[in-house]
Amino acid sequence: MTQYRPDSSPAADHDNPGKQKPLCSTGPRPKTQLPADVTSDPRRARAIVGGRTKWANKTVLHYCFFTDGHFSVPPEQADAVRQAFKEWKAVGIGLDFKEVADLSEAEVRIGFSLADGDSASAVGRDVLTVPLNEPTTVYGWDLRTRYGRGTALHELGHVLGMEHEHQSPFAGIKWHEDAVYESLAAPPNSWDRQTTFHNILEKLDPQQVSGSSWDPESIMEYEFERGLIDEPEKYDLEGLTPPGVLSKSDKEWALKWYPGDTAQPGELQAFKSVSAQLQAGQQIDFVFKPTQSRRYTIATTGASDTLLTLFEQTDGGPRYLTADDDSGDDRNASINYKLFKGRSYAVRLRLYYPGQTGTTSLMVS
Repeated sequence: MTQYRPDSSPAADHDNPGKQKPLCSTGPRPKTQLPADVTSDPRRARAIVGGRTKWANKTVLHYCFFTDGHFSVPPEQADAVRQAFKEWKAVGIGLDFKEVADLSEAEVRIGFSLADGDSASAVGRDVLTVPLNEPTTVYGWDLRTRYGRGTALHELGHVLGMEHEHQSPFAGIKWHEDAVYESLAAPPNSWDRQTTFHNILEKLDPQQVSGSSWDPESIMEYEFERGLIDEPEKYDLEGLTPPGVLSKSDKEWALKWYPGDTAQPGELQAFKSVSAQLQAGQQIDFVFKPTQSRRYTIATTGASDTLLTLFEQTDGGPRYLTADDDSGDDRNASINYKLFKGRSYAVRLRLYYPGQTGTTSLMVS
């Protein structure tokens, strides 16, 4: 965590031009290791790496605010985050967001700490690996300002599975590296060299990036003071100041991964196989209503790389239960779970890569 201490005045909003802003700091994540037979097919490897942090479409992400302790979120800051959720949903994406009152019921647990002065979030499905007593997403400065509202959207972009825009290998940014290290070592960030390298200078794997162009107006782009970017030259002279709102490409990205207009789910019956012809990135949804309470196995067959996800339908919408990701492995996705008669379950199958036949089959037994 950084040692930034903001002024006590509400006017201390970090919107002053010409000064380096406090920045989001994501922790280092292990790079996806794929076997040689996968990396030998660049299209397959790109599909797997690019999709592994993304949620199954139609997932309801339950979020909760810390209300006491170190990460307690003040009401006005919580309102700013709620507004950011609304702005992402207004794009028309297939994901839904539902606030809950219990941290243990939330996939996304939101904290706030002016004392730490650090904003950060786990990326996409990585939030599921964060211990239940810790925030998955934390904010460290006032979210009611122009810069703060952009920060609220930025961290939720990470929750959706988005990476930092300036780290795209297609950005073409050349840095004044010594100046970057010097600037980020000073307040308000006070980063060590490793943190600066990981969050700014290190390029993403091309397989992690959707598209082949850089969007300097993306909500996932940092704001940089002048003198840090060597090329493009105009940012050296002027600094880089994204508008702090969802850009056209942000919205296109979100709708690509989470399309809002999707087909009605089919119905699964025990011991009856169903087949689907899916393209990379597509998803098919099913409803399953058990006729008896017992453990069931839901499994795929075929050579496709897939994400298989199980939800229980509740009054509050589908509740995530478990998932299996077989991408890059020499096996098929399989879930073994106790299901109950009289309840309804959603089974969602998302395809990373179709394999040679393009056919994936699914059966409940």
